[in-house]
Amino acid sequence: MLERAIRPIPTPTAVPPLSRDLRQKGPGPLKARGRPRPDIREFEPASAKPFIKWVGGKRQLLGELEPRIPTRFNTYHEPFVGGGALFFHLLPERAVLSDTNERLVRTYRGIRDSVENVIELLASYPHDREFFLKMRGVQVDQGTDVEVAAWFIYLNRTGFNGLYRVNRANVYNVPFGDYENPTICDADNLRACSKSLKYTDIRHESFEAVLDRANPGDFVYFDPPYVPLSASSSFTSYTSGGFGMAEQQKLRDVARDLKANGVRVLLSNSSAPEVFSLYGDGFELQTVGATRAINCKAAGRGRIQELIIR
Repeated sequence: MLERAIRPIPTPTAVPPLSRDLRQKGPGPLKARGRPRPDIREFEPASAKPFIKWVGGKRQLLGELEPRIPTRFNTYHEPFVGGGALFFHLLPERAVLSDTNERLVRTYRGIRDSVENVIELLASYPHDREFFLKMRGVQVDQGTDVEVAAWFIYLNRTGFNGLYRVNRANVYNVPFGDYENPTICDADNLRACSKSLKYTDIRHESFEAVLDRANPGDFVYFDPPYVPLSASSSFTSYTSGGFGMAEQQKLRDVARDLKANGVRVLLSNSSAPEVFSLYGDGFELQTVGATRAINCKAAGRGRIQELIIR
């Protein structure tokens, strides 16, 4: 149990005991169709925004993505959900979100199914370097979805640049972020996100699985780990398996098969020469500007070119 793993931490930086009552309901059903979600738009217009920071998050590119999205579609699929910026922007009525990062998937489920329990736990966590380091070493996979969600959001909000990075043993290894006053628990936004996710199917699976469920008339958005522009810009360790060129080629093939089956497809990636080569046949490529924010030195950050592919 996660409770047993955390209990030895001394006060005042101890993790509060984790209640055995923090248990999860099963995944919510897919009940509605069409877009946009009228219940969300009417009562909380555009209020939900990504509850985690994510390298390459798409909030800054929503204005570029929006005109390239089909005006009508059936089910929305996002196999590399990450921060979910496009999902929270569109609020599709029927959606399937997925990722190979099981902790991220469980975090989304915790927010969807038991947001008040996540808020209660997260709000009790202090902004403290010693506490961060102890939380970083917790064997969180033994816990409930609520406990995983609070752990994931806390480390995301207090770790360096919001990175999620693990080693081959799946151990989180991002350093403390040294922020003065980070927002660890945004309760209002977490509740808005929970409402947005109410009828969403959230799955732990690889991107290839979309071939088995996407139907003609559906829309799939792929935002994979990018092909690095240089050796020093490769940040693909969001799962212990990594994401190399073999996976990039497989993704291209999946996108091509979906298009041949009448599924609308949109992809994002870097402007590395390999990406132009991968998608040079049968795809439309457009270059857009984005801001790089993961370099440890401010001088290494700035505007770069990315690709939107369809």
